[in-house]
Amino acid sequence: MSDREAVAHLLRRATFGPTADEVDAAERAGPAAALDNLLTPVRPDRGAAATPPPALGTDPYARLTGESTREQRQQANAERREQLQRLTLWWLDRMVAAEDGLTEKLLFFWHGHWATSAQKVRSAHLMLGQLETLRRHGRGPLGPLIAAMVRDPALILWLDGQKNTRKAPNENLARELMELFTLGIGGYTEADVKAGARALTGWVVDRRSGVARFETRRHDPGEKTILGRSGRFDAEAYAGLLATQPAAVAFVARRLWFRYAGTDVPAPADLAGADTATTLRALFSSTAFVATRGTLVKQPVEWMVGALRQLGIRPSALNEQQRKQLLGGLNALDQVPLRPPSVGGWPAGAAWLTTSSLQARLRMAGMLAATTAPAVLARLTAAPTAGRPDALARLLVVDGWGARTRAALTPLAGEPRKLLAAGLVSPEYTVS
Repeated sequence: MSDREAVAHLLRRATFGPTADEVDAAERAGPAAALDNLLTPVRPDRGAAATPPPALGTDPYARLTGESTREQRQQANAERREQLQRLTLWWLDRMVAAEDGLTEKLLFFWHGHWATSAQKVRSAHLMLGQLETLRRHGRGPLGPLIAAMVRDPALILWLDGQKNTRKAPNENLARELMELFTLGIGGYTEADVKAGARALTGWVVDRRSGVARFETRRHDPGEKTILGRSGRFDAEAYAGLLATQPAAVAFVARRLWFRYAGTDVPAPADLAGADTATTLRALFSSTAFVATRGTLVKQPVEWMVGALRQLGIRPSALNEQQRKQLLGGLNALDQVPLRPPSVGGWPAGAAWLTTSSLQARLRMAGMLAATTAPAVLARLTAAPTAGRPDALARLLVVDGWGARTRAALTPLAGEPRKLLAAGLVSPEYTVS
């Protein structure tokens, strides 16, 4: 594999759809320096700074009382949906604009890992708060991340933590905390779940303020035995216990491998590091990672955000109808940010390669090609007609076209927008 192929593979997996210019810069730096630059950016992220979180205003539910009318509740619901749509479009815009692509991609990983859906939480404010928590702790060790998440208002509501009391323990959060977030199936017992639920009692969410608070009278202060350790565990102590389990760092490392490298090549045994950044360095540096090239089906959000970046399209610059088309396209592809289908997150691999998803990608590819930035289109049309398939490969950071794809692209070389759309739905672009 050439240096250019190596850095292109790294950037395709570590970020959302690198541009040809970004690959050029990484090639000049070399693979080792390119990885260093991803993990320790040398300058502030100007793209992120230019896309601050939206000013959402007050939470519509804060105005509701037991005496609110049906019309007032309907109005609050309408405002809630509008706020969530604005937040989703903002996040897509941030993914496109960010220069620190690794952090944005990692945030999307954690969102799918701690899968929390706005459909139940019903608050843009709480979902934004969770994203900020994941962003703040995402590169570091597991301990602070787990401690913050067990007190995260959105996660508490999503997994019924506010219903968990000393008199009526609710096991949802404790079970998923161990099964899906830290240890994995087989890493705990039913007795651990019951004791963990008791440790998490007492936390409730004030829907008016959006703050999670601890109510002593709802907490079970008794002694509990969790994972072979006994004590008067509360949420913080329980989170700390989970973070110290060797099984936890190994489990999260495997989840990172699953999302960044796929399932075709086994993860290295020594992947887990002291923190997420160290684990990612080991992941991207491994010879096993190199062997995964061309095996990982892009998730719909990865596919769309990569196309937006490479075609020079900013969601915030689109008109209202086009923005609705973006969200509608992701909905048709079954992956809308802030709306994972379950606490298990989104599927992966061949699950995205269905007949209906192909039709949705075709529609979205046509829309994206139609809104391509003039400067980007000019790069494509500057090439001789016969050379445009190769120019397209460079533009979309595809290592090369297979014979069948090239045969399909060649007749479209004289129609640049159709050529773009065809490239976006090609196997070489869909599978990285």
